[in-house]
Amino acid sequence: MIEPRLPKYQWGQRVKAAVDLVNDGSFPDAPANGLLVGAGGIGEIVKVGMQTEANVPIYVVEFCERLVVGCLEEEITML
Repeated sequence: MIEPRLPKYQWGQRVKAAVDLVNDGSFPDAPANGLLVGAGGIGEIVKVGMQTEANVPIYVVEFCERLVVGCLEEEITML
């Protein structure tokens, strides 16, 4: 069993996208592999969850215009 990794960031924390965030198919109204949020985009963590198979934190981040994206730790950084 893989030990769970503790979250680095917390609910309510403001973060920015460390990389371009693209549509992995989760957004049916956006083109596949289309840009959702460019690197440097500012958002706020609205939920912290856990990806159960890999035991890594998943951050639900609300970016501008009410766009909510699930992010891995390496995809975001603190402001």
